[in-house]
Amino acid sequence: MIDALPLGPQRIVCLTEETTEWLYLLGQESRIVGISGYTVRPRRAREEKPKVSAFLSARIDKILALQPDCVLGFSDLQADIAAALIRQGVQVTIFNQRSVAEIFSMLFQVAAMVGEAEQGLQRITAMQADLRAMQAAVAARVAAGARRPKVFFEEWDVPHISAIRWVSELVGIAGGDDCFSELSLESLGKNRIIADGAEIVRRNPDIIFGSWCGKKFRPENVAAREGWGAVAAVKRQQLFEIKSPDILQPGPAALTDGVRKLHGFILQWMDLDRQQRASA
Repeated sequence: MIDALPLGPQRIVCLTEETTEWLYLLGQESRIVGISGYTVRPRRAREEKPKVSAFLSARIDKILALQPDCVLGFSDLQADIAAALIRQGVQVTIFNQRSVAEIFSMLFQVAAMVGEAEQGLQRITAMQADLRAMQAAVAARVAAGARRPKVFFEEWDVPHISAIRWVSELVGIAGGDDCFSELSLESLGKNRIIADGAEIVRRNPDIIFGSWCGKKFRPENVAAREGWGAVAAVKRQQLFEIKSPDILQPGPAALTDGVRKLHGFILQWMDLDRQQRASA
């Protein structure tokens, strides 16, 4: 007689924050034995779990000492870490989600891996309903005469780097139109560099969002850039920070807190713009 065996990984190392946050939301944090040093969501994970990696590097010896039966990572940028662990016989799953749809797919796969497919699907369905509600709110304002703002999302300041794909898509869901949507399909930041700041001025965004990968966004520095005084967003003081952990993490945070913050600022702009045009 074979005793009941545990299903799914029991000792998980998360090399990035999004899988850590998701496992906590699913109530499966007890399976996590190691996390990324960049993890801030949830805050208590930093106090409860050993930190074993950065983003481009990891302490292979520390990870092996934790005896993981699964390591979860993100993107080709962690390929070398994954290869080193695989050579040591560790099971590694690297997700490469770049779009909103791919983030949802990743969330469902991780939930299924830990036996929480039903709960995961319920949470995913609720998040998708929230996104549809945002789209409906925007559509109602447009039907009432509001405009969708042109948005520049700056992922880094020097050089200027525009939004990655899931952020660009969330800007659209939140009610704006990404000024550089053609660059969003480029997964690498170096391929989303806008070398000539004059091109940003030419596209004249109505709102500028900054999320400088952990560095504090300085709207006064943006406004002081040469020639940027003519930009609509600067003239109307529509420069806002979205914290990097809330939007540049391709996981639950971006689909909840991040997009809600985008949506709030965009609706505020739409209402103000409509009022100003009505009184002109």
